[in-house]
Amino acid sequence: MGLNNYQGALQKPIGSGFNAKSTTSEVIKNSNLTGKIAIVTGGNTGIGLETAKTLAAAGATVIIPARDAEKAKRNLAGIANIELETMDLMNPDSIDAFAEKFLTSNRPLHLLINNAGIMWVPLRRDHRGFESQLATNYLAQFQLTAKLWPALKNANGARVVNVSSQGHQFAPFDFDDPNFITREYETLQGYGQSKTAVNLFSLELDNRGKMFNVRTYAVHPGSIGGTELSREAPLELFKQMGFCDAEGNILPEITASLKTIPQGAATTVWCATNPMLNTIGGVYCEDGDIAALATESSFSSGVRAYSLDENSAKRLWKLSEEMTNLSFNIE
Repeated sequence: MGLNNYQGALQKPIGSGFNAKSTTSEVIKNSNLTGKIAIVTGGNTGIGLETAKTLAAAGATVIIPARDAEKAKRNLAGIANIELETMDLMNPDSIDAFAEKFLTSNRPLHLLINNAGIMWVPLRRDHRGFESQLATNYLAQFQLTAKLWPALKNANGARVVNVSSQGHQFAPFDFDDPNFITREYETLQGYGQSKTAVNLFSLELDNRGKMFNVRTYAVHPGSIGGTELSREAPLELFKQMGFCDAEGNILPEITASLKTIPQGAATTVWCATNPMLNTIGGVYCEDGDIAALATESSFSSGVRAYSLDENSAKRLWKLSEEMTNLSFNIE
């Protein structure tokens, strides 16, 4: 059933014609999504909102599950082709309820955009004892995709786009202590391993799902201004990372490097719609193309090999089933 991306075998740019400056309207040009059904988590704010608006404008029916329904209603007012539902990614029962409601509609699911995520948060745990970034950024993604799998298969041509981050380079996945039970918690380590998990999941899901014409992609949106991702970030952390001066002012070179929201959502939309990817999956993408493998040991563009490792991907799948207490059978 074609090639897989284990160990980064397919991880190289394909000459898409797009780049870091490309916007959602540019990458979706000439795409007609009439009759397609999409689900976008975190679709009521930031790059998720831009993704949802772009897909809806191209004709798709876009379903947005949100924890804060009133906020979502305000943010989505006046946008056609949008359906609003409720779901809390920190609550497994809420994920199940949303998925079951969708499945009872008997509609196929052509696009699942697992966009929602958190960052820069202090140590928190859900009621299962799972660290909040791992629970929200990855385990919820795994559970939701598993529950919606029948609808993805029924689409006869579906894509799953999992929003990852260059932040996966902060940390590999810690199989010994993923929930910081014995090791000291560090927020960027938690974030990093959650995004490494997203990459490994995307790799394995594509390899298992491609026989049903379901292809999967991991996406680094870029560093983006104007989102809510850093709302809990302490100023001292930004200072440590060299993002701002002693008074807390963001450095001009940092501001100049940030993407706009339409630029930040562009790679997600490209992965969801571009025909160049019809026979390629399991890859990590950035700046409107498939990314190269990262060759530097320091923080850089591209994807780290440890997040494309076959053994780690299979091991994580099994662990994820155990942690979420579900069996994700691709059949």
